[in-house]
Amino acid sequence: MADLDSPVLLVIRDMHNKVFGAFSSDPFKVSQYCYGTGETFLFTFQPDFQHYRWSGENSYFVSGNMESLGGFALWLDADLYHGASFSCPTFNNPPLSTHQDFIVQDVEVWTVRG
Repeated sequence: MADLDSPVLLVIRDMHNKVFGAFSSDPFKVSQYCYGTGETFLFTFQPDFQHYRWSGENSYFVSGNMESLGGFALWLDADLYHGASFSCPTFNNPPLSTHQDFIVQDVEVWTVRG
């Protein structure tokens, strides 16, 4: 994804068949700082579609390094196998998975081009 310069949609299905993810206004990248804009949001599909927009409380949208992606509301390890989801003031969201720590069954990342 290093060559991308467009927003991305991340969709995860965990081992408990919970489907959730995030839309990031900026492409995922390695950075020592948080990035993204208020267009970034979280979502879940089960039991019904719910989305969690920016609360305006802070600007901790996305972070990434060589070991992981995320870290506030949604975290994935570098292998995209282990993850975690937390309540987060950035989006005023509940945990997206039924388990705080989860194993990824499927992951898709789509780019959005204008």
